[in-house]
Amino acid sequence: MPNLAEWDSFYVIVGSAAGALIGLQFVVMTLIADSPSIPNPVAGAAFGSPTIVHFGMTLLLSAIVRVPWPNPHVLAWVLGGLGVLGVIYMAIVVHRVMSQNAYKPDLEDWTFHIIIPGLAYALLLASGVEEPMHGNAAMFGVGAAALMLLFDGIHNAWDTVAYQVYFARRNQQK
Repeated sequence: MPNLAEWDSFYVIVGSAAGALIGLQFVVMTLIADSPSIPNPVAGAAFGSPTIVHFGMTLLLSAIVRVPWPNPHVLAWVLGGLGVLGVIYMAIVVHRVMSQNAYKPDLEDWTFHIIIPGLAYALLLASGVEEPMHGNAAMFGVGAAALMLLFDGIHNAWDTVAYQVYFARRNQQK
């Protein structure tokens, strides 16, 4: 089993950031809800909810790697299971993005709302498979997946706010 203690500072930082950003996202959504634009629950489920899920997964990963696992196989199953759940969730997100008609996603949206988190969850799944054989390398994969989800969530949270401030409100004022 890899020496998870060496990852302690990394996951304290990443987990703390994810927890703080979850709270901030709730504040942002509350402010957006009070805006005069017409809310679209389908678009919110396609673009807003995944951001909270990605931040939550980052926080969960930060906690999971700090658990004193009895052996690497248990940790591998947990990581692999979370990767599978993430990939399934991303299939649901793709369906939601394609089903909503409030906004036509562009390349940036596909990249940051589908491709990057999908790759992060696939990397998490691969890390779970590799963990029993190559524990140290697998932990770098888990760390990379956590960072991908964290930075993707930051981008998507900013994109949501910027869309509301710079596009939706201005179009409504016209």
